[in-house]
Amino acid sequence: MTDFIYSAPTKVVFGRGAEEHVGELARENGGTNVLVHFGGKSALASGLVGRICRSLENAGIKFETLGGVVPNPRLSKVEEGIAICREKEIDMVIAAGGGSVIDSAKAIAMGTRADRPVWDFYSGKAEPNRDCLPVGAVLTLAAAGSEMSSSSVITNEDGDIKRGCNNESYRPKFAVLNPELTMTLPSWQTFSGIADIIMHTMERFFTKSGDHSMLTDSIAFSLIRTVIASARILLKNPSDYDARAEIMWAGSLSHNDLTGMRSNGDWATHQLEHELSGMFDVTHGAGLTAIWPAWARYVFTSDISRFAELAGGVFGISGAGDRENAVSGIEAMESFFAEIGMPTRIRDLSRQEGVSLKWGDYVVAELARKASFDGKRTLGAVRKLERADMENIYRKAW
Repeated sequence: MTDFIYSAPTKVVFGRGAEEHVGELARENGGTNVLVHFGGKSALASGLVGRICRSLENAGIKFETLGGVVPNPRLSKVEEGIAICREKEIDMVIAAGGGSVIDSAKAIAMGTRADRPVWDFYSGKAEPNRDCLPVGAVLTLAAAGSEMSSSSVITNEDGDIKRGCNNESYRPKFAVLNPELTMTLPSWQTFSGIADIIMHTMERFFTKSGDHSMLTDSIAFSLIRTVIASARILLKNPSDYDARAEIMWAGSLSHNDLTGMRSNGDWATHQLEHELSGMFDVTHGAGLTAIWPAWARYVFTSDISRFAELAGGVFGISGAGDRENAVSGIEAMESFFAEIGMPTRIRDLSRQEGVSLKWGDYVVAELARKASFDGKRTLGAVRKLERADMENIYRKAW
């Protein structure tokens, strides 16, 4: 077991009506003039934004509101939020929504006190700004885990470039988790979120050879098994509170580093998907399941025993040799993704999401060019992927 540093400082308030505590949580963290950041009309129509604002009013906290965040959150909305925060002297940002809204709120919090364009932190031109406004989150979609993580992903419309940034300073001070807020989600969003939760855990599981911990692996296996079991309950009964509660808590734990305290993990599937959703605006979780089977089959021979361990720990597959077990585990995960209605090939996204995917050699080359930073970086831990490998995986994933 290798050395590590672990910190998960986010305060979590979990359960029915948890959003009623937003005012006191904001006040505890120094909020006096807050930006309430949210997505589309559903946050308003459901009354969630209204309840948050009333809670702030009852705590004597002033607020401004900014909606309009879309999936794969845009840099232009972030810049709009930064302008509001500077003009109104905002001292806290509260996100009401899923990962896209929380990621956007983090970028606003970082950019407000920065002396340079916020995109510089995402593009790698500058180190993340440590002087950030505090961030709070009211979660409405169990998926990204951004409510307890130090990561944020933003899409720059100029070039459709999707990039991530990690910054401990904008990790949310508090996260409000009420599973009831997820009850009205369309099934596509629910199960895309479930896929993202599983992928966050698997990305951390596939580390460089030998960098493993029995305890951490056991936590990862249990989390994935719980999510799979809960997902099957929701297939039959979308209103099951307990299943949604299990999934919501699993989403937070999957991305607060608890399931991966040894190293940075693999993350190749995520990086390849970022370019796919940046170019075609597909749902992140669905893009991940479309790519993962091709990635897994491409790299598994570089660490067969690790894939065999996943097969045994999650699906109970054993008895054959490691190679056979590893292949069976990949097939079992692929079958589960299909069971919950997720695509297992990129071409399926056109039918399931209704997006136009213009595919061909040029598109594949462009995706790999962006993912490899024009050939300047490799991806992955199980196997280091060069630009040509990325092209091969995109082709196999189609």
